[in-house]
Amino acid sequence: MPILEILDYAGVAVFAATGALSASRKQLDIIGHLFLASVTGIGGGTMRDVVLGATPVFWVTNPTYLLVCATVAVILFFTAHLFDSRYRVLVWLDAIGLAAYCVMGAAKGFAATGSAGVALVTGMLTATFGGILRDLLAGEPSVLLRPEVYVTAALIGAGAFVLATMAGLPLAAASTLGVLSAFVVRGGALKYGWTLPTGKALPGRDPDDVM
Repeated sequence: MPILEILDYAGVAVFAATGALSASRKQLDIIGHLFLASVTGIGGGTMRDVVLGATPVFWVTNPTYLLVCATVAVILFFTAHLFDSRYRVLVWLDAIGLAAYCVMGAAKGFAATGSAGVALVTGMLTATFGGILRDLLAGEPSVLLRPEVYVTAALIGAGAFVLATMAGLPLAAASTLGVLSAFVVRGGALKYGWTLPTGKALPGRDPDDVM
């Protein structure tokens, strides 16, 4: 199986697992698990394909991706309660999915357009959009609002892959470099609290206070 296909299935499966874990945290039924797992698993790739005009999107042309999401959802429906901290497992699985999917998204964007800038954007969207949807639908604090770096890790992974590809490295080496770069940055952020400098402006006031 080609390296990019492996990353694609891995990204879908891992993100689907984070969606199912969110459903478990909310004590949803099996349909809730299937829904959140599927939305999270295919959400980023769907956004990527829509942006690139690659329609029908990937899971329509190959429904195996939906089967992967469903399988993961069912397994976690019966086993998620066994984890001591489902949220800790969720964020680390999310880091793995982000690392795999930022490379997959960048590769598809670069192949479709030949543009490094487009590849960075599609890598970032692919790696983050599913997690954003998951948190929105599950009523969890959004990963975008957490203090440690998130989108930055996806951009670094996608950038490492694109630079390595443009330098002539083999696909497997470029993909490995991109995945490791993203995971090290995101994993370091989770473990050590790495952040970027924040704006110096005062927090926004309540809308009623300024109308």
